[in-house]
Amino acid sequence: MEHESTEYEVTASRKRPRTFDELTGQEFVVATLKNALKAGRIAHAYLFSGPRGVGKTSAARILARGLNCPSGPTADLCEDYPGSEEIARGTSLDVIEIDGASNTSVNDVRQIKDEVLFAPNSSRYKIYIIDEVHMLSNSAFNALLKTIEEPPPYVAFIFATTELHKVPATIKSRCQQFAFRLISIDVIRDKLREVAAETGVVANDEALFWIAKEATGSLRDAYTLFDQVLSFSEGEITLEKIQDKLGLVGFDRLNELAEKIVAGETAAVLEKADEMLSAGISVEQFTVDLAEYFRSLMFIRHGVTKESVLGYPVDRYAVSVRDALTQTQIERGIALLFDLYRDIRYSLNPRFELELVLSRLAALGSYLTSREILDEIEAVRSAIRTGSADDPRPAPPLRQRVLEAEKVEEIVTIVRDNKVALASVLDKAVRWELDEAHVTIVFDGAYAANAVKQDITFVRDVVRNALDEAVNVTVTVESNDGEPREIDEKVELVRKVFRGEVVQ
Repeated sequence: MEHESTEYEVTASRKRPRTFDELTGQEFVVATLKNALKAGRIAHAYLFSGPRGVGKTSAARILARGLNCPSGPTADLCEDYPGSEEIARGTSLDVIEIDGASNTSVNDVRQIKDEVLFAPNSSRYKIYIIDEVHMLSNSAFNALLKTIEEPPPYVAFIFATTELHKVPATIKSRCQQFAFRLISIDVIRDKLREVAAETGVVANDEALFWIAKEATGSLRDAYTLFDQVLSFSEGEITLEKIQDKLGLVGFDRLNELAEKIVAGETAAVLEKADEMLSAGISVEQFTVDLAEYFRSLMFIRHGVTKESVLGYPVDRYAVSVRDALTQTQIERGIALLFDLYRDIRYSLNPRFELELVLSRLAALGSYLTSREILDEIEAVRSAIRTGSADDPRPAPPLRQRVLEAEKVEEIVTIVRDNKVALASVLDKAVRWELDEAHVTIVFDGAYAANAVKQDITFVRDVVRNALDEAVNVTVTVESNDGEPREIDEKVELVRKVFRGEVVQ
């Protein structure tokens, strides 16, 4: 009984470029090679350098076909001449492909030196394509020098490498060098959209964008990841399926986590992290994705809104997160995550280290640089030297009443709609006191009080609207005897830094 079989070809092989025009994202290289072929200016050695999966080997095969075309050398490749298909597949006798990683010795190069003495079997040129040429030993490079400098007229060398800095200068100087570039996310997404249409697969743009971003500029990596995703997507590729099957964090979950971080809700941050890690997300992936999120916040803070830079439209990032942290605090968060990623591989408990960093991120709102602390200390010293100080406030009137809980909740809700972090601080107030046309917000710690003081104008406007009265609003810190007292925020900062006490 005969079995009918259909040979499957992976997308990266099926979509491998066969002509110069099919090379994606390498316009400068293509234009230079085509012009050289048209003008007949053929070099005896070429050096293609660049990241993996951007078309170096494909360009080498296309160049070899152009050199050996019966009507050539030409940039308009012939498809039907004998040997064309063998060159495209890498099986031609006159176009020899060598893996530099497995043929590193001087003996391998001596074999090449012996072979170049013989003319090509049926082509115009005998062409050697040496991939990962930087892997050759120093003695192998030295043995190759004379051959590539003065080869027979029918021999051409095409070298490809991902690590140009490891290729000796003596080799570089004997070659025409071409630098292949990373391919942009938009171009990769367009190519993936073409593949999806050809294969009859339904794929939403968000999923294709994620694949293109993960490929980091490599079209081959994008095709490989596309095949992997397609294998479990059952004909429809969505970002939700990708996140579920590959254990990804997901942008929406990162947004939720970031909102809790900027609000200083440490418990909620740790609970959210536990939920995500329990869903199968690795600590490494979690760290990388959160670091990329903070990177985008840094760009947004600098006014960059380009989607290809941020990864998502700027309006997808929560407003409360974008406005909550200073540039210094964002950079501090990125530094913490980078340190964590470096430490994970040596950690006895990576998850615990992640949780420790998350608790520190939740306290970013109170982070100050040493320069900022020194500036505040110098301001206090200057005030003491000049003898300037605020006049002491008169003692509060005896007749005070606590603001109704319903009114407080109404005020905090209005604040939360505009500034989530500020609302979370107001929630920590000990009480709200109302005395005729004066509202006093009492805290048991100076940090919370200082945070509200920074936005006191906004808070006052909200309170006035809620009470429908032109009241004044002040913030105080409750002393040990239960009496509220006004505290100089600079004095309190110095006390916290030096762990001292204020002496009257």
